[in-house]
Amino acid sequence: MKKTMWQVFALLIITAMLLTACGTPAATEAPAMTEAPAVTEAPAMTEAPAMAEVSFDYPAGGALEAAIRGDYKGTTVTVDGAFEGNDPDGVKFAESMKAFEEATGITVNYIGNKEFEGSIAIRVGAGDAPDIVDFPQPGLFANFVRKGNVVPVTTFMSDEWLSQQYNAGWREFNTVDGVESGVMHRYSGKSLVWYPKKAWDEAGYQVPETWDELLALTQQIADDGDTAWCIGIESGAATGWVATDWTEDMMLRTTSLENYDAWVAGTLPFDSPEVRKAVETWSEVWFNDAYVNGGRSSIVSTAFGDSPKPMFENPPKCWLHRQANFITSFFPEGTVYGEDYGFFYLPPVDPAYGKPFLVAGDLIAMFNDRPEVRALMEYFTTPQSVSGWLEGGGAIAAQQTATQDMYGSDLDWNVSQLVAGATSFRFDGSDLMPGEVGAGSFWEHISSYVAGSEDLDTALKAIDASWPK
Repeated sequence: MKKTMWQVFALLIITAMLLTACGTPAATEAPAMTEAPAVTEAPAMTEAPAMAEVSFDYPAGGALEAAIRGDYKGTTVTVDGAFEGNDPDGVKFAESMKAFEEATGITVNYIGNKEFEGSIAIRVGAGDAPDIVDFPQPGLFANFVRKGNVVPVTTFMSDEWLSQQYNAGWREFNTVDGVESGVMHRYSGKSLVWYPKKAWDEAGYQVPETWDELLALTQQIADDGDTAWCIGIESGAATGWVATDWTEDMMLRTTSLENYDAWVAGTLPFDSPEVRKAVETWSEVWFNDAYVNGGRSSIVSTAFGDSPKPMFENPPKCWLHRQANFITSFFPEGTVYGEDYGFFYLPPVDPAYGKPFLVAGDLIAMFNDRPEVRALMEYFTTPQSVSGWLEGGGAIAAQQTATQDMYGSDLDWNVSQLVAGATSFRFDGSDLMPGEVGAGSFWEHISSYVAGSEDLDTALKAIDASWPK
């Protein structure tokens, strides 16, 4: 039994030694917990760039909307035209562009000059066309359209937008060979008759709405012992242009627009029944000494700017004067619109030809198709693009969305409302004819006709003979 106990004891010692040798295994640390990856936040929704606050309306989804978001910031658009940057029109143009430049960050670089009509043809022919051209007369505009130099506005502006901004007559006016290629910007209205309002109201005269009513009023004033019309066409080297203006207004009132356009283009002769009728219509008034202040013989020697002044004598020596709205700058100092004078539309002669308006103004056309150029073209369809003239005077917005508060004078606003009712528009025809005719033989021979040194047959044939072959 002892032996067995020692054996057991020996076995315990050996086991202890083995345990000591092996050591107690260290507790295995749990592997460090891998940190959970940071929770990734969902990417923030990209916000559309903030739109600049603007004072003008613009077509949804167009280039101007993108420009207001800042898409074309830092770009430049070049505009060419017939006035210089430091003259009154240049200053008014710059004022009108401020809202666009501030809203878009686009620079408008105006490079106009007095030799514009010659220089623009050279630039376009050399492949150096400006981005946008401000045309003072539609004949030159139409020439470039027909050559394919102009980008039609209907390629980037909707019919809905253009109809919202413009009278249908203006849109037709900007259309060449069936393609609407430009937009009308500003204008002055010529088909206006001015009268001395205070004396007029006291006399009880009524504004005529037809040519027959105008003739009846003319006779009524004669019966009252006065001459109705204040007329003078003397203008230095330009003597006669007043008579050509009357002829143009009568052409629009006695024949079709197609005939007017053919006459301007030289395909309808001056010595035609249509032109003859137009001249004879105004001659019925001009050549009646009882109707004209000073009689027929005074017309050629009376300066056009002096001719309306007798309206403001007390009592008036004449009561009616047809001229564009610029004529008010020749009225006596201190006279006030709405008190001392008013105006009305030169009535239609034949109602078949609607209510046409003779105008002068600016057509805007695009030559280079870039998004920032489109943006400025869209801006030109807004009345704010004419703000310099509306606030300072000198022109009227063609855009029918212009509101009365945009105008600096009630006179210009009321002219715009009168023109809004027009059914068609045409520019001064003599300005569209070749210089040898429009500012040459037309002025010369119509003056001789008024003076009585040529009869109508002789005058009209002489004008036709001067037309360039």
